[in-house]
This record gives sequence, structure tokens and C-alpha cells, in this order.
Amino acid sequence: MSNRSFEVAAAEGRVWRCPACGDDREFVQPPCVDGHTDDGGECPEWACADCGAAIVSGAGVTAVAVSVAQAA
Repeated sequence: MSNRSFEVAAAEGRVWRCPACGDDREFVQPPCVDGHTDDGGECPEWACADCGAAIVSGAGVTAVAVSVAQAA
């Protein structure tokens, strides 16, 4: 995910443990293109602001490491 995508993201950041960085990091939401926010809900997709690793949140936070090369 490009730096420009993070600049455009209009969501508050959250701090979670990043599985790729191995430490607590800020996670941001890129713009949702899957329709999760169409009904006013929150998109479950988050990305590490440092490395771009993606996680999907739910009832609990489930962290899944995805390399930037795989995510592209």
C-alpha cells in the first residue's frame, strides 16, 4: 500500500501488535472498497502504518501477517 493511500485514509488510528513488525504499532484504515461502510458500519480491514501488514478485526482482533508483495 502506498504512502498516498495512508494520507487519503479517513479513519482514526489504533494500536495493536503487528505480526510482521513484532511490536505494537499504529494501524490505519485505507479507504474501504468492499462496501463494509455503506450501512454506516466500520470496515474490518486495517493496515500497519509502518510496514503495511494487513489485519482484519472482528469480535476479537485476529492478526494475520500478509507481506506487502502478496497484498499488491
